[in-house]
Amino acid sequence: MFDIQNEVLEWGGKKLTIETGRVARQAHGSVIATYGGTSVLATVVADREEKKGLDFFPLTVNYQEKAYAAGKIPGGFFKREGRPSEKETLVSRLIDRPIRPLFADGFKCETQVIATVISYDTENDADIVALIACSAALTLSGVPFMGPIGAARVGFKDGEYILNPTNEEMETSDLDLVVAGTKDAVLMVESEAKELSEEQMLGAVTFGQENFSQVIDSIINLAEKAAKEPREFQKKDTSDIENKVSSIVKDDLSKAYKEADKQKRTEKIAEIKKSLISELVSDDDEDEENNESTVSSAFKTIEKNIVRNSILDTGERIDGRDLETVRPIQSDVSVLPLTHGSALFTRGETQALVVTTLGTGDDEKFVDGLDETYKERFMLHYNFPPYSVGETGRTGFTGRREIGHGKLAWRALKAVMPEYDSFPYTIRLVSEITESNGSSSMATVCGSSLSMMDAGIPLSKPVAGIAMGLIKEDDKVAVLSDILGDEDHLGDMDFKVAGTNDGITSLQMDIKITGITKDIMETALSQAKNGRIHILGEMSKAIDKARDTVNSNAPRIETINVPTDKIREVIGAGGKVIREIVEESGAKVDINDDGVVKIASNNAEAIEKALEMINSIVAEPEV
Repeated sequence: MFDIQNEVLEWGGKKLTIETGRVARQAHGSVIATYGGTSVLATVVADREEKKGLDFFPLTVNYQEKAYAAGKIPGGFFKREGRPSEKETLVSRLIDRPIRPLFADGFKCETQVIATVISYDTENDADIVALIACSAALTLSGVPFMGPIGAARVGFKDGEYILNPTNEEMETSDLDLVVAGTKDAVLMVESEAKELSEEQMLGAVTFGQENFSQVIDSIINLAEKAAKEPREFQKKDTSDIENKVSSIVKDDLSKAYKEADKQKRTEKIAEIKKSLISELVSDDDEDEENNESTVSSAFKTIEKNIVRNSILDTGERIDGRDLETVRPIQSDVSVLPLTHGSALFTRGETQALVVTTLGTGDDEKFVDGLDETYKERFMLHYNFPPYSVGETGRTGFTGRREIGHGKLAWRALKAVMPEYDSFPYTIRLVSEITESNGSSSMATVCGSSLSMMDAGIPLSKPVAGIAMGLIKEDDKVAVLSDILGDEDHLGDMDFKVAGTNDGITSLQMDIKITGITKDIMETALSQAKNGRIHILGEMSKAIDKARDTVNSNAPRIETINVPTDKIREVIGAGGKVIREIVEESGAKVDINDDGVVKIASNNAEAIEKALEMINSIVAEPEV
């Protein structure tokens, strides 16, 4: 009944199995990948007809974790999985980023990739397994996908790289790096590090790529046995409409892209495009060459050529900078009077207002997933309102991009955060992007570092971030420091590096082409280091270390230890005693199983009152 095909290999000391033909046979591609005891089902379905009027590829990637995979029943009233968790959203993006550039140029049939965690062994994270399963399912599906890709997680401890470390090994690792790509090119890197050098980070990327090449071989072997017939796909020849559009707009667009101010440049380009569409777009819906989507797509191609060739030929960018110069920076702290810490970080036309709030143990976030529920005491929330780019738009919900950018900044800062024992606060950062023209996530890193120091949080070192870009045509290569928004979406790479003066704390890389060499990555990392150190110098003009005490608006927390045999007396029957202490003193009181008592309040007298009441309970009489 089943025509089951599989590939099995030993990889990183554990068995990896890639199987097809047993489950979800009506999907165009279906694979179950199992690594250790973690299994992910990946399916691919692509429409046969492309959607009319689209100038983008409609790809949707959904990663979902099922509670039954870990032998759990979901919490909540309905006892079933609800909206995607933060991790599910982040892994969905992790899968999307390396596969999207590998679909054939011009393919616009709606495509949906779904990865479902169906078994979880609590040792091997499902994200790498999901990436491999999706790569295999796409390769088998027959859609025009120029893969397969491989993926690996890389750890680093005692000077040695670790391939696919377990969750337990990750707790002591100095690096958590996920790399994905083909045998010839790295397409995506996502990482968190403890101040590693540029050479160590590049070595980790190379180590990961070398080790996932055998996974790619296994997927190819499986495809030879079980792949569907490739779909016939021929990209439409758009040279005629592109030549026509170029003859009309090239000169005007070249002049518009010499305007350094983003708002004025955007207005000029919009006018040129509006004029072009009114001149060329036909009212006949059947006229495919002269419909708005085709003309807009050709316009975008001419834009891309103008900007790229100008930078490669002259070494001068849209706003007049050379390749390595960082835009002017203005850092301000204590900009809001009643918050616990605040900073306004402005770099060119990108601006982040970052606010720090300090809370107590009651404010910790509970994180529930396939692993055990745990508490998170450091949160960073990134908001990107439409006014930041001079547009109207929907507000009131958090998009995938906002979650991803917030997590990137969170990773960049985590390495310098104080230990909970020495600074027992719950910390929440909110980054409001008030202006945007290139790398608001890195502005968030800089603004967050300033805001926390303003709040009196004893960071081990300040952190800054910079976004690098790349333009490559044949042998011509330009690596750009501190990229603009236009350079991001018209370029070939988005390479974000954050860290301290002493090393990298986070690196994220997305590449849209397959010709990135190790030399180019070395150049980008070297330029990024110079840019990061320059930005740290500019930030230090506002504040260079944490204030001596926390802000007067923040709660004060006193910590004392009581004997464990006295914990029951402090709490009382049904919590009666501790409630009385809270009510009478006005302070928050938290006690753990080790006898550590935290007393928090904005009022020093309330803390003293609570301390007095607790000491009267636990004090031992002396002769």
